[in-house]
Amino acid sequence: MSQENRLILLEDISKDFDRHTVLSDINLYIKKNEFLTLLGPSGCGKTTMLRIIGGFEFPTTGRVLFDGKDITDEPPYKRRVNTVFQKYALFPHLNVFENIAFGLKIAKLPKAEITSRVGKMLELVNLLGYEKRSVDSLSGGQQQRIAIARALVNEPEVLLLDEPLAALDYKLRKGMQLELKRMQQALGITFIFVTHDQEEALTMSDTIVVMKDGLIRQIGTPKHIYDEPKDAFVANFIGESNIIRGTMPKDKLVRFCGLDFECVDFGFEKDEPVNVLIRPEDLVITDTDDAPLKGVVRSVIFKGVHYEMVIDAGNYLWKVHSTVMVPENSKVGLSVVPFNIHVMKLTDDELTGDEL
Repeated sequence: MSQENRLILLEDISKDFDRHTVLSDINLYIKKNEFLTLLGPSGCGKTTMLRIIGGFEFPTTGRVLFDGKDITDEPPYKRRVNTVFQKYALFPHLNVFENIAFGLKIAKLPKAEITSRVGKMLELVNLLGYEKRSVDSLSGGQQQRIAIARALVNEPEVLLLDEPLAALDYKLRKGMQLELKRMQQALGITFIFVTHDQEEALTMSDTIVVMKDGLIRQIGTPKHIYDEPKDAFVANFIGESNIIRGTMPKDKLVRFCGLDFECVDFGFEKDEPVNVLIRPEDLVITDTDDAPLKGVVRSVIFKGVHYEMVIDAGNYLWKVHSTVMVPENSKVGLSVVPFNIHVMKLTDDELTGDEL
């Protein structure tokens, strides 16, 4: 990729709090006009990384470059970024217009320009006509849009969003996911989004950075990370998974559940221990006579779009998603095509017997 397209570069970033390392040797570039999501469980370091980009924290070691300039030690107000926090921090004594215009008034912009910019932001967030409303009279989703408008009205090159949808109910959160993506595409600026919700990450992102214990585990597009997770942690964190231990007798052949299956993976040592991933939607229920795997349906749950079934094959409980319901206690077969069997190397944690 062209170096010219790199807007933010994190070089060898580490961060310690009270001798506890929360980020370790992070190297990451963020492209211009990209929607990048930092994804991981609580305590993985994603918010700390966002705060380092925004200038609210400084790294213990390493550098932050913005458009080629070292901004590691610059305070937030000198950076061309704005932040939307999980708590929107709106001013309750100011109306909607005054909240959005606050930063522009501090910068002493002409009144006409302030009015014009605020109007454009209200149109962008679909809240034209709300200028004189008290922010306390707005719903959670509307307050969030005002917080986003206030951050964007200063025309930053980068918008940082720290779990801004966490306080919203499910239906509103789904709607705001699409709204945020629409805003980012309309404005053509870089969004860096922090979440622990894999569905949010898959819905909105151009690039996902999966983190665990202060380390980056994988970087890629949503489709690449879903289809080709690097390890069992990423596979479990992105989507639902069937993961079972196996071995690789040779390239493009994997053994699990006592049987050999053709696959498309290669580059492993002979009989190397591996993890085998099969997504629930990739397992096909068939007659027992035609299937390599056989089992009994132990549970059936209707999920709206599909049925989720647990099938007991004796040595493993397989999760299966299907649009066709099979009754509990039915005997069934399971098949999977080679392309949908994904073989992953064991991580150091797994090789030492530690849980992921």
